[in-house]
Amino acid sequence: MNPVVVLVTGAAGFAGSHLVEHLNSCGIHAVGWDRRQVDLLDRDTVRASMRQLRPAAIYHCAGAPHVASSWDNTTATLATNVRATDNLLDAVRRAGQPCRVLLTGSAMVYASTEEALTEDHRLMPSSPYGLSKLAQERLGRRSLVEDGIDVVLTRSFNHTGPRQDPSFAASGFARQLALIETGLAEPVLRVGNLEARRDLTDVRDTVRAYRLLLECGRPGEVYNVCSGIAYAVHEIVDGLLRRVTVPVRNEIDPARLRPSDTPVLLGSPARLRSTTGWTPEISFDRMLDDLLEYWRAAVRLV
Repeated sequence: MNPVVVLVTGAAGFAGSHLVEHLNSCGIHAVGWDRRQVDLLDRDTVRASMRQLRPAAIYHCAGAPHVASSWDNTTATLATNVRATDNLLDAVRRAGQPCRVLLTGSAMVYASTEEALTEDHRLMPSSPYGLSKLAQERLGRRSLVEDGIDVVLTRSFNHTGPRQDPSFAASGFARQLALIETGLAEPVLRVGNLEARRDLTDVRDTVRAYRLLLECGRPGEVYNVCSGIAYAVHEIVDGLLRRVTVPVRNEIDPARLRPSDTPVLLGSPARLRSTTGWTPEISFDRMLDDLLEYWRAAVRLV
């Protein structure tokens, strides 16, 4: 008898790669797609690949992940997050077998507020990225209602950890500091808005929430994936600076300031917790330790 197959799109990416590792550690047979294997923008290829694989469940992690770059790459962001998702859901429908799909969305669909966001908060994306993720959600809901596809939706808040691209704040700070420690960069940490506050979770906790939601989430329901704690960016910077072995000073880099920067992004994980029992297991300190150690090791290989 063939094993039950679970598909992870974006498997070579940050969250996708951690999710594949987590699923395999749980004894789940996870197959990963990345762009080199299956281009989700190629509808015919996606249909053919889906017919061949016939997964019982899909974690859709592929997509354009960056808010800031979406201002300069709006067309690509919309194509990668919207058209590719439509192709995936179309292929699931055409495959004609039961398949549960988790669409990993974003908290950037919400209207800005300093309160803890619940899933019922008003939606008003403030960036092309946020708009693309809201459109992705709408596609998922349409597929549930019109095609009967079993879709679960997340609105994921900020997460970080080993292997994250340095274009994201925490990972970028850690990489800069690893380069400074080894003498490959001047002792200046270039930063953006240090007062912004973000609900931040370790990626390994985030992907664990994804697995639990695919197993326990209600069809058509949306779930915040977040810690319920907002850290100011300067807390991340200060925490990393306490871990480095050389003196470093901060300097504002205008290139790191966004056209539209949400002052506070804080979520309520109450629905996620009541449905799955999930709580974060990796502390803020361990998250920073592991992130910096990852970049120290990466820098040594340069």
